[in-house]
Amino acid sequence: MAGRAPPPHGGIWYNAAMIWVTGDKHGEFGEVAAFCRREGTSRDDVLIILGDAGINYYRDARDTALKQHLAQYPITFLCVHGNHEARPETVRGYERREGFGGEVWADPRYPNQLFPVDGAVYGLGGLRTLVVGGAYSADKFQRLRSHWAWFEDEQPSAAIRSRAEAALAGEGWRVDAVLSHTCPEGVLPPGRKEAWEARFGPVDWSTERWLQGLRERLAFRRWYVGHHHVDYGAGDFVFLYHHIIPFA
Repeated sequence: MAGRAPPPHGGIWYNAAMIWVTGDKHGEFGEVAAFCRREGTSRDDVLIILGDAGINYYRDARDTALKQHLAQYPITFLCVHGNHEARPETVRGYERREGFGGEVWADPRYPNQLFPVDGAVYGLGGLRTLVVGGAYSADKFQRLRSHWAWFEDEQPSAAIRSRAEAALAGEGWRVDAVLSHTCPEGVLPPGRKEAWEARFGPVDWSTERWLQGLRERLAFRRWYVGHHHVDYGAGDFVFLYHHIIPFA
């Protein structure tokens, strides 16, 4: 960002040179490193991760090592909240700062790793964009039995849902794009419900049902989804996992 004055009030510039979007990373960023080399990215560029980046998973020195590693990447990460990770507001070191036409969670030690506030609308590349993270972990009880990390606040709370609905009402229920971790119930990948419930038992689909209600009221151009570990398009919906595509 050489040659530009600092952003006001300790904020963060959001007029990115390029914005891309991809799916869950779960702490594995080799594909992203290769992408940055191939594209010749810089910190002016933004990569949106649609949840489960894995940056705040262990909440110990392993997370710190990953954050230090990612701090060397020539790109800025904008990480939607997933379900297999802690919310940044619960992790020591994060504070809210201006960014992307709103506020984001940021740790000053790692300025290229940012987290939008769930339920807020941002200006990304000139597009009015709703962000809603979180989902239910179908493997919740397996994780608890195995003593793996599980996060009680993995799904959007009533307060987050109210914030999103109020933000959309302020936009006249019209945005350009939506970034969410999971998807509305009506566009779940084929066979997903049956497969997860056969493997894990009963699954709480309340977040997907709530998102379905938003979908039925909302005018939008494109809706980007992670969580399901697939890469494909379904009408106005784009599901991402490995693929990295321009945000448009």
